Amino acid sequence: MDKQAIQQHIARIMQETFEIDSIDAVDLIVQLKPLAGRRLEPNAFKTVRTVGDVVDALHALLNDPTPA
Repeated sequence: MDKQAIQQHIARIMQETFEIDSIDAVDLIVQLKPLAGRRLEPNAFKTVRTVGDVVDALHALLNDPTPA
């Protein structure tokens, strides 16, 4: 999955789920788990501050050959 597809998916989740600008990392991870198809480590999202950061973190996890 490329970064643009990840960003579109995350943007849709945020539009449907969040009514405020801040990101609740736990809720976001729960929403992203089906996209990833595997367990996501909360620590990978600990430092995210923007949607771009989330996209980068998820893209890295999806392209990591070792399962989480």
